[in-house]
Amino acid sequence: MFALLNTIGEINGIINDFVWGPYMLVLVVGTGLLFTFRSGFFQIRKFGYTMKNTVVKMFDKTEVGENEITPFQAVSTALAATVGTGNIAGVATAISLGGPGALFWMWFAAFFGMMTKFAEVVLAIQYREKNAEGAWVGGPMYYIKNGLNMKWLATVFAALTAIAGFGIGNMTQSNSIASALSDTFSVPPMVTGALLAVATGLIIFGGLKRIASVTEMLVPFMAAFYIVGGLVVVLANASQIPAAFAEIFSSAFSGRAAVGGFAGSTVMAAMRFGVARGVFTNEAGLGSAPIAHATAKTDHPVQQGLWGVFEVFIDTIVIASITGLAILTTGVWQGGATGASLTIAAFNSVIPFGGAIVAIGILLFAFSTILGWSFYGEKAMEYLFGLGAVKFYRMLWVPLVFIGCISSLDLVWGIADTLNGLMMIPNLVGLLALSGVVIKLTKEYFSGKATSK
Repeated sequence: MFALLNTIGEINGIINDFVWGPYMLVLVVGTGLLFTFRSGFFQIRKFGYTMKNTVVKMFDKTEVGENEITPFQAVSTALAATVGTGNIAGVATAISLGGPGALFWMWFAAFFGMMTKFAEVVLAIQYREKNAEGAWVGGPMYYIKNGLNMKWLATVFAALTAIAGFGIGNMTQSNSIASALSDTFSVPPMVTGALLAVATGLIIFGGLKRIASVTEMLVPFMAAFYIVGGLVVVLANASQIPAAFAEIFSSAFSGRAAVGGFAGSTVMAAMRFGVARGVFTNEAGLGSAPIAHATAKTDHPVQQGLWGVFEVFIDTIVIASITGLAILTTGVWQGGATGASLTIAAFNSVIPFGGAIVAIGILLFAFSTILGWSFYGEKAMEYLFGLGAVKFYRMLWVPLVFIGCISSLDLVWGIADTLNGLMMIPNLVGLLALSGVVIKLTKEYFSGKATSK
């Protein structure tokens, strides 16, 4: 049995090295680069317009039908799944393995990722359909099927999403919550698992409307809670901010020599871990978030696409950066810790209850990810097997939340990471092949010739 598990782990490691390796990362960043150039650096030219039509209108009341949700509820559901443990532990891991320069490459990936996510959302709206209940459904499987007429590739994406959800969006998230609450507050994992499973079931069996109403309240609160705590840590070490930025930019292009417990890194390590964790954190290119965006009530694909730009901005440029700066300005990154422990060390160095803030942040971020990914998975199952499969998927989802809390998940983490990365391949095929559609719709929208969708 152990030999079989080791073999599976080795095979998964080879595949993982490819999907999160330099070639795929160049492809995913290159896709964002393509949309950036073809749109004339849209994320810069239209940044003010984007913020005005997202942040400023965040809490506007929009009248929606029975099977619709508002644009903000759609982005909240997407952010619920996107803003996860990667913003706390993933950023710390990138810095511990790639040095401070990894944060620069995370920003680099996010800059172009804004346009990748924009394109994903635009296509999700353009090629979405109404299901048997009259609700909008969309995402990569639909724009691959309807835009490219490649049903087999759409099926591959949907299958990967449905399976990946159980790992990356469920068991690994609940495991992170159980570990954080056990280490910080001595809560037994079985208690955490039982409570999480019940809470998850009460929400996801209420369908998209209930998930959206919960994430609409949860996402702004959890983001503000963590941002405020992180800013306290960073501002307490304000004198170190210039040095931190100097370290970020210098080591991004020159590597970093070994200091203390830090093992040292090369430029390639900074690039690889920075870009990989950046993509993993904001999910631009994975094709997950457009599944939620496709359900929004909107007048035009580009109008909802603006929320895609906002999503990457708040996830990586704001939240992930605060984690990174907290770690660098406090100097704890040179102590040899990694993952969530490194972030906890940074918060504890300034705030007496800093570890509690991080633990609660993990609870909120990971729980919201469980909710968001449950929706992604069930929509993938619906695409594959019809509406009847949704209830079955939910019935599997809830007990796995509990199992994740009480299990050791090293192999599950690895396989989930690989499946998550494999989702990029069919999605990027769709994005690149349909890039002309995105640019055409964008030009129409800003020329005033657009028709509602």
